[in-house]
Parts: sequence; structure tokens; C-alpha cells
Amino acid sequence: MSDTPARLLKLLSLLQTPREWPGGELAERLDVSPRTIRRDVERLRDLGYPVEASRGSVGGYRLVAGAAMPPLLLDDEEAVAIAVGLRAGAGHAIEGVDEASVRALAKLEQVLPSRLRHRVSVLQNATVPLTRGDGATIDPRTLTTLASAATGRERLRFTYRSGDGTRTKRQVEPYRLVSTGQRWYLVAYDIGREDWRTFRVDRVGEPYATGARFAPRPLPAGGADTGGEGAGRDPGSGGGDAARFLARSIRRMQPELRLDVWFGAPAEFVAARLPGILGAPVPDGEGGCRLRTSCTDSLEWVALRLALVDCEFSVHGPPQLVAYLEGLGARLTRAAGPRPGGGERPAGRDPFTGAPEQG
Repeated sequence: MSDTPARLLKLLSLLQTPREWPGGELAERLDVSPRTIRRDVERLRDLGYPVEASRGSVGGYRLVAGAAMPPLLLDDEEAVAIAVGLRAGAGHAIEGVDEASVRALAKLEQVLPSRLRHRVSVLQNATVPLTRGDGATIDPRTLTTLASAATGRERLRFTYRSGDGTRTKRQVEPYRLVSTGQRWYLVAYDIGREDWRTFRVDRVGEPYATGARFAPRPLPAGGADTGGEGAGRDPGSGGGDAARFLARSIRRMQPELRLDVWFGAPAEFVAARLPGILGAPVPDGEGGCRLRTSCTDSLEWVALRLALVDCEFSVHGPPQLVAYLEGLGARLTRAAGPRPGGGERPAGRDPFTGAPEQG
């Protein structure tokens, strides 16, 4: 192989597999001399690839972890597998990896050949995840369109559905995507309304980048209404962080719940089963723990998350959560009681297939 750039790419592709390659085998694979392999390895090192050589009669080469990650070479199957995995992670607001998944997916899909992009879509459409997050799922293509436009400072057009079902057309300058662990939001400057807005991404439809570039505006420090409906300017403030901006806007729209909950289980057990956004419980010294925190989530979601901890618990506040749990408990008790009008309850069914349970 006399073409040096092509040979280097082939060599790099071989070295990125998790094994050590003897110099003679690499030379045979690339149809060059061992001396050429040594020179090519030095070229890769000069480009920032940490190639390690071992001495001895069967000495070889392998790629090791370095201070920074150099570009990776992926074959078709690897690229498809990574894209499908990133789409699965990005489509659900998974705490801790959500924004990174979207950024990586946007970069990968930008360079995927059309044939591979089609394979990714076919594979994803043919599979259904067994578990879903607590928030709405998002089409990853919507997320990557928004992320790419925000990164490239390109204006966006899309349709938006408000909480009451009203649909409007928007043109915005996207600033940042933010995940709360339940939902995705787009923080953007709304050109038609001449103000900052936050948009729930699960209500965004048919987004496309217009190609028109824009100079980034400073994000105000004040909050805005969620849903893309409220004003978001705080006169006299400058700069700000997208996550804090979103948090302020949510607090303005939703009443804050001050939770006071006792759990009959160790703090470590409870913390492992509660979303991180609710904070950490504190041991009470008697084998249980107490959670005192504030949140702006719905009563329904908070009640569900507390019940899913799977241990005894007692809610001391707020009163509206206590009342909601009383009503929910009564409905669940009736659901498990005798059927109205008498008669036996139907046999249990498999929760996954719906087929009668085998006993």
C-alpha cells in the first residue's frame, strides 16, 4: 500500500481494536516493510495518538489511553450501533448523560453517510424500549436538529403546541438545550415576540434550520414562563446560565412544594431509589431517614416517586400532597377490592405480554 494517508488510516483502524499487533503482522496486512510500520507509528504519535510498543522477539503495538481522546475510526456496524445507542439515550431525559448524548449524536449524524443514517432509522423504528422515563419521550431527530442549530448559531423555525393545545409558528435563535431529568427544554430568543422564551421540546414540531446565522445575545438572569408563552426579561440584568434561567422560569409557573417525608429504611436505600433532583435524605438515628426538600414538580409525579421507593413512608407536608396520597390510596384500595356487582376477579396476566399467567 503505497498511499501514505490511506495506509495511516488503515493502520489506525487496526490499532483501535483492543489487542496488541505484532509488527510483522501489521506489515503483512498493509503490504509494507516492518521499517515502514515503525515510521507510520511515529507519524501517528506525532498526530497525538498514544501508540505503545513492546520489545522482544514478538514485540508489537497497541493504542493506549492518552491525555485527550483523538479521533476514532468506526466501521459501518460500529457507527450504526453507537448512533442507535445515543438515540436511545437522548430520546429519554436520562440524568447525567442526556446533554452529552445529544451533542455526540448531533456530531455523529452530521457525518454519517445517508445509507447508514437510513439503517439507524430502520433499526430504531423496529425496536421498542421496555422501560421509559418519567417524562415525555422525544424524537432524537428533533433533539439533534435543535442541538446543531444552537451549536452553529443558526436560526430555527418550528411549530409549537402550548399547554392548552394552541399551535403557533415560531422563529427563534436557539441558545441551549437543557434537560431536567424528566423533560427537555429549549432556551431561545423568540424573534417574533422579541424576548427570551423556554420551550418544552416534546411540544416542538417540524423543526428545521433556516440557514440564517445570528450573533449570540446575552442571556438575561431573570426567569421566563415555560411553554414559550411568558416574558423572560429582567431589566438591568446581564449574562446568566441556561439551567438557572430555566429553573427560575419553572418556579414562576409552578408552585413550590416543600416536602417533609419520613422513610422506614436506611438513607442509602432511599437515596438510591429517589431522583437526584429531590436531594438526599438524612438518617434519623433509628434505622429510618428524613427528606426535607423543595421542588416544583407535580403532585402526581412526587407521589409516584415516593411510592416507588418501595418502603414504608409517612408524609408530614405539604398538606396538598397528604390529601393527594389519601385519595390515591383510596383508589388503589378499591382497585384491589371485590369487583362491583360481585363475581370473581379475572386471572392475573403477564405484565409484559398480556397473556394469562401460568400457575
